[in-house]
Amino acid sequence: MPSFQTRLKITGLKPGSPPEAVMEAAVEALGTRHHVESNQLDLAGGVPQLNLRFLVDATSYPAENHQARESAAMMRDAVERVALTGSLTVLRRSRGRWAPV
Repeated sequence: MPSFQTRLKITGLKPGSPPEAVMEAAVEALGTRHHVESNQLDLAGGVPQLNLRFLVDATSYPAENHQARESAAMMRDAVERVALTGSLTVLRRSRGRWAPV
């Protein structure tokens, strides 16, 4: 199964949303379609960034990439209910390296 990673910058919380709701929303949304291997919160240039690794069912290379991008967008939509977001990146694991999709 191909492994993908999303990186989503978080620029703020929406009123009434606790910080933990951001990761919960991301994992829950992505988990409806894929197995989420790991999740963590990092600081990238002083900006919080969600990193989630997930598996996509093996089909064809282009279809897998499309499914990963579509799922990442769905995850971003869920997170935007509780937080303000910045850039979203989708990466695919290939030969031991993460490459942009």
